[in-house]
This record gives sequence, structure tokens and C-alpha cells, in this order.
Amino acid sequence: MPFTASRALSRRTERWFIRRGVPTMIEGYGFATHVLPRMLPSLALVSAASLAWLVPLRSAGSARWILLGGVIVVTVAVRWVLGVFVRRAPRFSRRTTIAILTGYAAMPVAVPLLQLAVDGRVTAPGGSAVGVVGFVIFFAVVFFGTQLATKYGLGALLARAIRHAAYDLRNSVQLLGRALPALLFVTLFLFFTGELWQAMNRLGWWRLALVVGLFAAVTILAAAGRLREEIGRVEQDLSPSRVSAACRDTPLADLPIAEIAPGERLTPVPLNGYQSRNLLLQLATRQLVQAAVVGLALFTFFLILGVLVVTPETAEQWIGEPPARSVLFPAVPVALLRNATLFAGFGSMYFAVTSMSDADHRRQFFAPIIDDIERTLAVRAIYLALRG
Repeated sequence: MPFTASRALSRRTERWFIRRGVPTMIEGYGFATHVLPRMLPSLALVSAASLAWLVPLRSAGSARWILLGGVIVVTVAVRWVLGVFVRRAPRFSRRTTIAILTGYAAMPVAVPLLQLAVDGRVTAPGGSAVGVVGFVIFFAVVFFGTQLATKYGLGALLARAIRHAAYDLRNSVQLLGRALPALLFVTLFLFFTGELWQAMNRLGWWRLALVVGLFAAVTILAAAGRLREEIGRVEQDLSPSRVSAACRDTPLADLPIAEIAPGERLTPVPLNGYQSRNLLLQLATRQLVQAAVVGLALFTFFLILGVLVVTPETAEQWIGEPPARSVLFPAVPVALLRNATLFAGFGSMYFAVTSMSDADHRRQFFAPIIDDIERTLAVRAIYLALRG
């Protein structure tokens, strides 16, 4: 007789997916059934905060800060209580879904009109028409941003990455002892190049931010290529023993795996586009947070090196004019800060790619991240087998 599992076990597994930041692994995952119920507290917070902040201007005065704070506290408290005590997310009917979306869509118009009725004006440059357009854009950005973050579990992914930051920092210090000599061999000569100091003295911070973003994009592309290989490797080895080991400390830990897949491998169910992107976000988030730790260490190193070695006279000679000074740190040339940022971004990319490609570094620094993805795929295989 095939093993059957209760609906409660399936719901616990689905909550495990949500806590791990991979909610797209839930079977039948959709906007109305799974995304909108979890978006509702955030949408309610934005709507209530807009009403509390903008409408009662004349009557509330400076007390609107207290009113806004009260709305935020109440909303966060309600969301926490629901997360702790409500074990099953609500399922909205089609009529309820339409009512929620219609109510939220009406808020950009309702808030300026209520403010106009209470205060006699709309607090936006250009008057009421510009105010309404601004509110429409703001509410639309909040809605689609919240939908994206909720759909792919970005909050849970970021929280998990931050919780691993201390572990990543400890490992990154070990990696720096190996990677820093080779990295400095390539970068030290460029760091003391006059042309680079001239460029960094004139380069705007926003352009430098785009360069660092380019390094991050290269890291994500490398992670995407590696992810496809890892998914193929895991799906080829869904044996009962491997799946049982991966399901430890999960809601499916006590299941008799041998009865679900007796003497054979589980048949992998192909991932759809949303699920593949969700796993890529899981991998990229951990990689980028880990790389940011290394980047911070490299930034500190190059900043100290520049302060000790590059005197103001030397910096002026390289640049050809008195170097621009930082607003926050007047004693430090802004070219030094930008140089340190540039090499920190490059070093972070070097670290991330090396940890995925080098066999020794991969085993020590990349394997724990892949273990999370392997566990997610194994739990998904059992979850789908039980539902099937």
C-alpha cells in the first residue's frame, strides 16, 4: 500500500518552504491563493499610513508622527500575531480578491480627495492633479515591489543570509589569508597608478556604483551557470538514502522514505521558470552577502594602505591638481575612497567566482550554500511525491 500523508503535513512543509525563502516550490503556487494573503498586511500598512500621515493635517498637526507610529506598531504587531498563531494562510475567493485589489487601487485617488476635503489642499508640488499622479505612481511601485518580494520570498532570503553573516565572516577571513596575496599581486600595481587616481578623482559616485553593480551582475551570472549544473546533479541522485539525509530537521524527517520510493530513485519534476529564479535568488543572496563581507575587509585594507603610503603631496602629483576632499572625511582624498571601493568590488567578485570554481574553496565556502539548495530540491521531491 503506498504511503499517504495528511494535509497538515503538507501545510507544514509549505510553511517550511516559505521560511526558507522558496515559496514557489509550493504546488499550485499562485497570486490569489498564496501571494496576495501574505501581501495584505504590507498593503494595509501603506494604505493606513497614507491616511494617517496625509489626511488629518489640520487636526493632527505635529501629532501625525505619533499617529503614523501607532499605525506602524499596530500593523507589525498584528502581522507578528498572525505569523505566530495562525498556521494556515487565508484563502480568498474571487470576489474577495477583486474587492481587495479594487480597494487598494482606489487609495491613490481617495487619499488626495480626503486630504483636499479636510485641509483644503493637496500637499504636492503642482497641485491636486500632480498629487494624484504622484500617489498613483507611489502606490503602483509599492504594490509591484511588494508582490515581487512576497512571490520570491526576498525578505526570508535576506534574513537567512544575514543570519549566516557571522559564519560567512569567519570563513571569509580564512579565505582572505589564501586569496589576498594573489589578489594584491594583480591590484597593487593598479592602486598606485596615477591615471587611476585621476579617473577616480573625477568619477562621480553614481558611476562608481554602476561599476560595482556590474561586478555584482557578473557574480549573479556566474551563480546562474553554476546553479544549472547543481540542479542537474541533484536531480540525478534522488535515491532514498540521499533524500532521507537531506530531509533531516524538516517536517518530512520522520517519513518512511523507503515506502515512498522503494528501492528506486524519485522521479524529478522539472522546475518552472519561477522556481528556477527563486533558487537563483537563494544562491545569489547568500553569495552577494558573503562577497560583501569580503568587500568590506578589502575596502578597509586599501583605505588603511592609502592613508599610510599615499601622502597628500603624492596624491596631488598623481592627480595633477589638489585632490577633492570627502565631505564626511575631510582629511581623506575622495579618490582614495573611490579607489578602495573599486578594488573592494573587484575583490568581492573575485571571491564569489573563486569560491564557485576552485575545488578547494568550493568545498569550504560554496558547499554549505549548495547544501541548502540540495535540501530544498529533496524536500520538494518528497512533497510532490506525497501529493501525487
